Amino acid sequence: MGWTMTRKDDLGVIARTWQAGNILSLFLLLSFFSIPVHSDIILLKDHHFSWKAGQWGQCVGEECGSGGVQTRTIWCIHIEGWATHHSHCQHMDKPESKRQCFKVCDWHQDLFEWEISDWGGCVLVPFFSNELKLRTTECITAQHGIQKRHIHCVRTSNRSTVSSRICEFFSQKPPVEQACLIPCPQDCVVSDFTFWSGCSKTCGAGLQHRTRHVLAAPMYGGANCPNLTETRTCTNSAKCPIAEGEYQYSLKVGAWSKCRLPHQKDALLNGRTTVDFTASSSENNTITLHTVASHHHSHHHHAQVHIKYPMSWELEVGYQTRQVRCARSDGKNVMLSLCAKDTAPLTFQACVMSQDCHTSDWSSWGPCSKTCRSSDLSPGYRLRSRVTTLIPQGGGKPCPVLEEKEACNIIGDLLLKCPRYMWRATEWGECRILPLLSQQDRRQVNVSILCGGGVQTRKTYCVQVPDDSAPHHRKEVSRPVNAHLCEGAEPLLAVQSCSIPCQNHCLLSQWSLWSACLYENCKDPQGKKGDVVPSTHCVNDPPPTEETCEVACSADCVVGSWFSWSACSHSCATKTAEGKQSRTRTVLAIPGKEGKACPAAPALEEWRVCNDHPCMVFYWQASAWGPCLVNTSADLNGTSLWNETCAVGVQSRKVSCMKMNAGPVVSKRCLESSRPESVRPCLLPCTKDCIVTPFSEWTPCPSACLTENSTAATQSRYRTIIQMSTNGGQECPDTLYEERECDVVSACPVYRWRLHKWHSCTLVPDSVRRGLSGSGEACGNGLETRGVSCIGEKGEPANMTECLQWAGPLQSQIRECRVACKDDCTLTAWSKFSDCAGCGSSQTRRRSLLGRSKKKERCLNEELYPLEETKACPCDEFLSQPYGNWSACILPNPLVFESLQGWMVHREVKECGQGVRYKSVACIDQRGHLVNPTFCTDTGYIVEVCHIPCPLDCKLSEWSPWSACSASCGSGLKIRSKWLREKAFNGGRPCPKLDLKNQAQVYEAVPCNRECSQYEWRIEPWSICTINTVDDLPACGEGVQSRKIRCVKKEAASGEDDTVDDGLCDQDEMPPRAQVCFLACPSDCVMAPWGPWSNCPGECDQGYLRNRSRHILRPPVSDGGTCPELVQSEPCVLNNTCFTYQYTVTEWSTCQLCENAICGRGSRLRHLDCVRSDGKVVELQKCKQFGLINKLQLLESCVVDCPVSCILSDWSPWAECSHTCGSRGHSERSRRILQEAHEEGRPCPSQLSQTKPCPIRPCYMWLLSDWSPCTVEGAKCGEGLRTRNLSCVIHWGNWHESPPQLAETELCGDVKQQQLLQEMEQPCFVHCPGDCHLTEWSSWSSCQLTCLEGRSFESTGRQTRSRAVIIQAMENQGSCPLQVFETQPCEGGKCHTYQWKTGGWSNNERAVWCQRSDGVNVTGGCFPQKRPTTLRHCHPPCTKPFTHCTPSGVCGCEKGYTEVMTSHGFLDYCTRTPGVDNSKKADVKTNSGRLKPRPSQANDLFSEWTLRPVGPDGRVKLWVYAVTVVGFVVILFVIALSFLVCNPYKTTKASAPPQKPLTLAYDGDMDM
Repeated sequence: MGWTMTRKDDLGVIARTWQAGNILSLFLLLSFFSIPVHSDIILLKDHHFSWKAGQWGQCVGEECGSGGVQTRTIWCIHIEGWATHHSHCQHMDKPESKRQCFKVCDWHQDLFEWEISDWGGCVLVPFFSNELKLRTTECITAQHGIQKRHIHCVRTSNRSTVSSRICEFFSQKPPVEQACLIPCPQDCVVSDFTFWSGCSKTCGAGLQHRTRHVLAAPMYGGANCPNLTETRTCTNSAKCPIAEGEYQYSLKVGAWSKCRLPHQKDALLNGRTTVDFTASSSENNTITLHTVASHHHSHHHHAQVHIKYPMSWELEVGYQTRQVRCARSDGKNVMLSLCAKDTAPLTFQACVMSQDCHTSDWSSWGPCSKTCRSSDLSPGYRLRSRVTTLIPQGGGKPCPVLEEKEACNIIGDLLLKCPRYMWRATEWGECRILPLLSQQDRRQVNVSILCGGGVQTRKTYCVQVPDDSAPHHRKEVSRPVNAHLCEGAEPLLAVQSCSIPCQNHCLLSQWSLWSACLYENCKDPQGKKGDVVPSTHCVNDPPPTEETCEVACSADCVVGSWFSWSACSHSCATKTAEGKQSRTRTVLAIPGKEGKACPAAPALEEWRVCNDHPCMVFYWQASAWGPCLVNTSADLNGTSLWNETCAVGVQSRKVSCMKMNAGPVVSKRCLESSRPESVRPCLLPCTKDCIVTPFSEWTPCPSACLTENSTAATQSRYRTIIQMSTNGGQECPDTLYEERECDVVSACPVYRWRLHKWHSCTLVPDSVRRGLSGSGEACGNGLETRGVSCIGEKGEPANMTECLQWAGPLQSQIRECRVACKDDCTLTAWSKFSDCAGCGSSQTRRRSLLGRSKKKERCLNEELYPLEETKACPCDEFLSQPYGNWSACILPNPLVFESLQGWMVHREVKECGQGVRYKSVACIDQRGHLVNPTFCTDTGYIVEVCHIPCPLDCKLSEWSPWSACSASCGSGLKIRSKWLREKAFNGGRPCPKLDLKNQAQVYEAVPCNRECSQYEWRIEPWSICTINTVDDLPACGEGVQSRKIRCVKKEAASGEDDTVDDGLCDQDEMPPRAQVCFLACPSDCVMAPWGPWSNCPGECDQGYLRNRSRHILRPPVSDGGTCPELVQSEPCVLNNTCFTYQYTVTEWSTCQLCENAICGRGSRLRHLDCVRSDGKVVELQKCKQFGLINKLQLLESCVVDCPVSCILSDWSPWAECSHTCGSRGHSERSRRILQEAHEEGRPCPSQLSQTKPCPIRPCYMWLLSDWSPCTVEGAKCGEGLRTRNLSCVIHWGNWHESPPQLAETELCGDVKQQQLLQEMEQPCFVHCPGDCHLTEWSSWSSCQLTCLEGRSFESTGRQTRSRAVIIQAMENQGSCPLQVFETQPCEGGKCHTYQWKTGGWSNNERAVWCQRSDGVNVTGGCFPQKRPTTLRHCHPPCTKPFTHCTPSGVCGCEKGYTEVMTSHGFLDYCTRTPGVDNSKKADVKTNSGRLKPRPSQANDLFSEWTLRPVGPDGRVKLWVYAVTVVGFVVILFVIALSFLVCNPYKTTKASAPPQKPLTLAYDGDMDM
C-alpha cells in the first residue's frame, strides 16, 4: 500500500515524506493518540466482587504501523481490595485484555518531546493540607518540603501541546514533584552598636544616638530585625545664652517643578522651528514642525511633515518653580521672614524644555553568525540596529537600546556542514647530517661523504578539507588557510630522523695459507680448484682400497713406518727455487745372522716436490659501477622486474685481469669462469615536477573606512612549495608571495556641525516672576540657545545622524546668560590676550568696572568679578625621556619568501650575532603631560645595536691510541678514548656524562685477539738411536737419540729462517730434546710404537680409564722371552690426563658504525674462545671436536642515538600591542619547539617568546568624580542635588605609578555623548535641624550562604544593607520613617556559624555575646535556648561574714580565712587562718590591716583538692606532720646510702695528712 505523511518545521521546510493512499494519515495518528484511556473498569457481579483492569501495555508488533497489539492485565477483586479467582466475577462483563494499536516508528520520536519547566520553590509540606503551622521550635537542621514543575508533551515543530500519552510511547514521563529541604527559620542578624554620637546640642539638654546595621536579613519565617537605633538624652554643662531662643529656624526648599513653557500670551517666539513635546507627539516618535508667528501661535495640524532623519536641532527655553518655606526645629512651618531676612529666596529659574531621545526604525536583521552545521549545537545569532536621530535634552527619556540580538538557525539540520580544517605537510626535505655535527667536527669532517643517521624537516600548513565531491587532485593540493583554524587539531610532525645509506665495505681477515692444489677437472692438472663430481667423469681407475703388507720374521731387520712429511720449504715455485718436503723412518730392530738385512741409510729418507705452482697469481679487478644511462640498445631481459614508473637504464664498469704485485695483463691469463660482469640494468632516477599549493585567499582589507592621514591598506597572499623538482622536472615558480593595495577601502565621509547664531537671552516670563517674587524688572539670569545642523564636505545639508557618526563632538547648544539689572555691576568687555613670550610664559587679558560700579563694595570683590585672567601659552618644545627597560636583543627576521622556502633551503637558524634592542621613549610637554611620541622621535623607540654571544660546543680531545688488548691470551677488548678539553658555553652542545674528576670521557671499544702464543716449538726428526756397544757385542738394546728443537713464529714457512729466542715459547710445553731409545736385538720381540690414547668421557670422570695399544712387528725367537704388553691403561684425571672445553665470549664492543657515519644503525660484536678446563685458551677446533655447539650470538644490530639539536619554528609575526596606550604596552612574538634536543644535541634556548615595548602613547579617558555632598541652592535644607563631574584625564596606563592629569575635553571625545551614558545628577535631601530622618545606606555586608551542617545549601549568596532612623528632637518622634533594609544576590559567599561567647566572672557577673565564625560580634544568629547565664547565684545566699559565692555555686571563705563546715557539709563560719601574713618586719599598721576581711587565698588553693591539708578551723591536719617526718627520714637514709656507695672504706698504713682548721667567716648576720 502506498501512503504518505508530511512533517514541516517552523521554517516550512519539509523534513520527511510518507506517501499515503487512503488508509492512514498523521491526523489519524494524532487522533488515535488522543483517545482517553481508563485504567480502572469495574463491572459488578454482586456486591462483593468486580473486575479491575490495569494499564494498557506498550504497543508491540513486527513492523511499525497499524498492525500492533496492546495488552493489559484483568483481575477479579473483592470489595475489600484482595484479588480472587476469575470465576467469582461475571465472565460476560469481563473487559477486553487485548486490542489493536498503532505501533510507533522510531522516527516518530523526532515529532514530539517533553517540555519541562524549572523546579518551583520549595514549599513546606503542611501548606498543602492547609495547616499553616511553622515548625520553628521543632526544627533542628531543616524542614521537609516539596517542589513542583510543569511537564507537557509538545510538537517539536510549533511547540503546541498534545496529549501526554503520545510522549509516553517514547519515554517515561519525568517526575512532576520531588522532595526538598527548607532550612530552619533564620533570625535577623545585626552588628554591634557603634559608639555614641556627640550631643545634638552644644548647650543644655540634647540627644545622642548610636546605630547598628543589618548583617543578614530574616529568612524562612525567622524573627524580624530589632531596632537599629538607640537614643538617649545628654546634657551639656554649658548653659545656653539667654538671647538664644528655644527653636532653630531653617529655610527649607522643595524640588524644582518640571520645566514648562509659558502661556501663549507670554511667549515671545521668533518664528523658528521648535519641537513639540506634548503627549500626542510622544506616541509616534516623530518631529512636528510648527510655524510660529510673533504675536500668535497657530497649529497647522494638516501640514505635519514626518521626517525620519531631522536636518537640524533646536531647543526651547521654559521655566520651573519650587516651594520655599521656613521650618522650625519642632517640624512646624512658620513665617518665611524668620528665615529669609536679607534676600528673598530663589523660587523660579529658566530651564531647557526636556526632549526625549528619538531613534530611527530598526534596520533589517543582519546575517546569521551560524551559517553551517557543526558538532556545536548552540544556535547562531543575528543583529539589527538603529541610530539616534535626536539626543535627549533637559532630563528627557534616555536613548533605548540601539542594538538587538536574537538567536537564529536553531535547528541547524537544514544547513550545510561546516568546513573542516586539517594540517597538511610538504614533502620531507633531504636527509642532512650536518646539523648533527658539533662545531669541532664540522671543521674536521668532509661533509660530502657523511652517511648514517640524520634529520630532515618539512613545513606544515593548514588547509580546508574539501567536500567528497571535489576532484581528486584538488583533495591533494588544497589552498592554505590561516593556521588558527587548525588550532584544535594536533599538528603534524615537522622534524623526523632519517638515514643516508653507507657503502658497506666488507671487513676481511688476513689471507690464510694456500690449501692443497685441487684439480679443476681430471684433464687439467694445472688447476687450483676442484669440485667433487661423479666417479664416471674420471677416466683412470680409482686408487686401490687394499694393499699387501709383509710381516718380518724373527731374525729380519725391522724398519718403522714413515713419519709425516715435513712442512714445504716454499709456498710457491719460482725460477730459482721450488718447494720440497721430506719424511724419514728408523730401524727398530737389527737383523739376526740369517735374517733380512736393514736397508741402507739413504733408503730411510724420502724427498718430494711441493707447492710447485708458480708464485705469480692472476686475478680479476673490477672498477666501480658507472652512472645509470639510458639504454639505447634493445630492451634488457628482466626489465619487468623493475619499477615501471621510471625508465630502465644500464650501467657498466671496467673489468681487467691483474697480475699480483705487477699490473694488468692479457685476459686469458685469468680464469674466464670467475670473470665478474661488466654490464647490468639499473633504474633511472624518476623525474619530479615542482608542486605548489594554490595561492591562499587574499588577506581581508580593513572593514573600516580610511581617514585622510592614514596609510594605504594592503593585502597579501602566499603559496607553499610542497614538492621540489628533481631530475629535470618542471621548476618551481619564482613568486611565492604577493602583495597589493586594497582597492575597495573607501575614505571616511566628511561631515561637520554647522552652529547657528545664539538666540536672545530668555528669562522667566514676567507674569511668573511677578507672581512669585513681586519684582517687575525684566532682568536676571536666563538661558540662550542656538540651533545646530549637519552639512557635508561641500556644504550641502545632511542628516543629523551622519554628523553624530562622523563629525565628532557636538558643541553645547545652550548657555547661561544674564540681562543686566539696575543694580548690577557693569564691566567693559575682555581685552585680547597678550602676546606669548615663549615656552613657559603666560598671556593675560583684562577688563574694568564702569560708572557707579566702581564705587559699589560688592563690585570691588575680585573673587566675584575678576578683572584679569591668565592662561599658559602653548609650547611646541618637548622633552624626550627614555622609559622602562631594554628589550631583549632581537635578531633580524628572514624575509617572508625566505621563510616560505625555509624547509627546503636548509638554512641554519641564526641564534647569535648582531641584533638590535629597543627602549621606549616618553615624550613630555612643558606641562609634564604625556604627548604622542612622534613629536620626539619617528618610531617612539631608542634603538641600540646589541650582540648575542654565539654558543660554543663542548670540545673533546682527539682519539687516544688504542690500548693493549685486555686479554693476554685469547679474545678481549681494546679501548681508545677522548677527554674533555673545553666545556660548553652559551647553550652549546653539552658534554657527555662527566666522571668523578669532572672529566667528560668518550670511549670506543672493539674486540681484539691476542694469540695465546705467537711462537711454537718446531721439532726435527729424531736422530738414529745410538747404542754404546761393549766389545763385539751386537749394537742393540737401550740407547739414546736426540733431535733439534727450535722456537719459531707460528704460520712461518718451514724453509724460512725464522728461529727466535727459546724464551718466547712456552717452556712448559717444550718437547724433550733427547730420549732413551731401544733397538731390539735379533732375538727380541719388536713392538710397534704406541697408538694414541683413547678419549676420556666428556665429564672427565675419574672412574673411567683411557687406553692405548700397539701391535707386534716381529715375534721373538721361539726360545726367547715373551713380548711386552700390547695395551696400556691409566685413569682419567681432570687437567692431567683429561680436559674439558667450553665456549667463552668477550664483552660486547661499542656500537660500530660505518666509517663516515655519525649515528644511526650499526652493529656490535664479541669474540668467541674455546677455553680448556685448566684455563688455557685453545683453538676453536677443539670445542668442535668435542661436539660443543655455540649458541651465543656474536653479532647484533645496534643504534647510536643521533645528537639531534633543538629545532625551532620560525618566529611568529609581532602581535598587536597589549595596550593601545600607556607605558605598559608590549608586543610579543613566539616560536615553538619542533624537535627537542636529544643526546648531546644543542639544547633548546630558554627564550621561546620575545617582547619589545610599544611606543608610549598618552591614554585619555573620562574620569567620573565621586558624588558631591548634597547641596541645596539658596537654602539650608530641603530638596537638593548631588552631582558629579566628568573630566578628561591623561595618564600613563598605570594609576599607581602616574596619577592622572587633567587634559582638554576634546582629547577624550564627545563629552555630551559620554554624559548621556552616565547619571550626572541625583536628587537628595538635606535634613533640617530637628527632622527625624534615615541614615545613609550602610555598606553591603559580606556575602553569606544558607548552609546546613557546614555545607552550602545554595550556590548564590545574599548580602544586606540597611538604613537606621535618627531622632534629632523627641517632639518629632511621631513623624519618623521606618527603618529599612534590602538584600541582593552575590557570588562567592561563605557559610557562617554562630556561637555564644562568655567573658570572665566579675562580682558574680559576666558578659555574654554572640559571635560569628569570622570573629564578628553580632546580635541574633545564636540559639536563645543555649544562651549561657550572665549572673551567678548561691542557694542559700552567702550572708555570713567573710563569705562569697564561689564559681561552683556554693559559699566559700574570702582570702585569709578558713572554712569551718557543719556535720552536714555546709559552711558554718569563716575563721582567720593563723600565720598566713606573719612577716619579720611587720608593724602595727600591717597587723591591723590583716583584720579586714578579704578572700582566702589558701582556701581557694586547696578547695579543689580531694585530701585537704588544712582543716575547717584553719589548722594543719595531723597527717600532714606525719608525712613530713617520714619524708625527712627517707631523705636522710638516701643521703647516707649514697655516701657509703660512693666512698668505700680503705685501709692504709700511712698517717693521715694534717687537717687544716675550719674557719668560719662571720659577716654580722644574726642567722649565723
